[in-house]
Amino acid sequence: MRTPHHLDAHPRPNPYEELAALDDGPLEETPLEEFLTEERDAGAEDAWAPPDHRRGGKRRRKNRFAGLPLAVKAVVGLAVLASFTALGDRWAVLYAEHRAADTLKDRLDLAAAPEVEIGGFPFLTQLADKRLDSVKVTVPDVAADRVSLAKVSATAHDVTLNADGLTSVRGAHVPRFDGDVQLAFADLNRELGASQVTFTGEGRDRVRANGTLPVAGHNLRLRAEARIQRQGERGIATEIGKMRLDIGDLATYRPGTRASEGLHLTPKGTADLARETRKAKALLSVPAIVQRMGVPEATVREALADDGKLAELTGSPRFARQAAGLNLIDLALDNPEVMRRLGLDPNLLDSLSGLTRPVLADRLSLAFELPEPDQGDVRLQDVRVEEDGIRVRVSGSGLTVGR
Repeated sequence: MRTPHHLDAHPRPNPYEELAALDDGPLEETPLEEFLTEERDAGAEDAWAPPDHRRGGKRRRKNRFAGLPLAVKAVVGLAVLASFTALGDRWAVLYAEHRAADTLKDRLDLAAAPEVEIGGFPFLTQLADKRLDSVKVTVPDVAADRVSLAKVSATAHDVTLNADGLTSVRGAHVPRFDGDVQLAFADLNRELGASQVTFTGEGRDRVRANGTLPVAGHNLRLRAEARIQRQGERGIATEIGKMRLDIGDLATYRPGTRASEGLHLTPKGTADLARETRKAKALLSVPAIVQRMGVPEATVREALADDGKLAELTGSPRFARQAAGLNLIDLALDNPEVMRRLGLDPNLLDSLSGLTRPVLADRLSLAFELPEPDQGDVRLQDVRVEEDGIRVRVSGSGLTVGR
């Protein structure tokens, strides 16, 4: 059985009636134009505009500079002035270097103006004192006897000027200087390379020469070694040694009068005698040759009569040594036909006899001597063979340039 509902004796108020009681009556109508006017006025009052930073910024910068201390302004001004002064000093140096280069070119009769570099700063102060801390001069392609020096470079120290200003420098006195002289292998190959000889460094004081030398219509391979050494105080001397000319792979010529020098068959040339009967018989048919070789006459007669005996004789190590010891130059004039059978041109051998050691050494000489100055002293200090050429250290004192 359900529980009965209890009715409320006091009914709840109607909410709609309460809302009606709050109504003040109909709203007054506002014209549309007045409403829009009010909106525009309010917008005009509240409109946003960006701040004028430009004018304010200029004013702030101007005020900032105006507020700098006087000492700071002075420092800035001095820095600007120093920059212009340094620039002017450098222009003066360039002008002086150009004038000095032209003067040296004319007075030293050079093909091209040298490079001049004036050291020290500031230059104008040095010029006013008529003294330069250092002057470096580099002269390319200087003729020295049979060769050209690739570069002569020297640095003068404590130079005293004879001048009345930048444009009236009459001369200079150099109390001391140092530098170096370079003799390039590339120049040697060009100037001494008429025989197609090239020079390369080998050690601290040696130069190796390799190439070909034309002799009596034959291109002979040339090999030699030059030892570089100082000669006196201004000269460079070369001692040429280990000279040899190869006539193909048949014979080798070494100029000189010693037993190991002259024209001798190579090991291959002596081996050909054992293989070629005609050459061996031509050689053994000359009594003077047999006598010099020290072969018994009976053995020679047997060899000339029997090819087996001949092969036995020419194939022995002793015969090879005896044949290699022959100086074919001595035999060429009296036995030209034998030389032809051996494969040697008699005209070539005749020319080789005149190609003595002094003659061949003169063709390969790298010697030169520095010119002696009218005043002062110039000396060579050190000679060294480098990868690209020969470098010589020099020093000097008491030089005078101009007046």
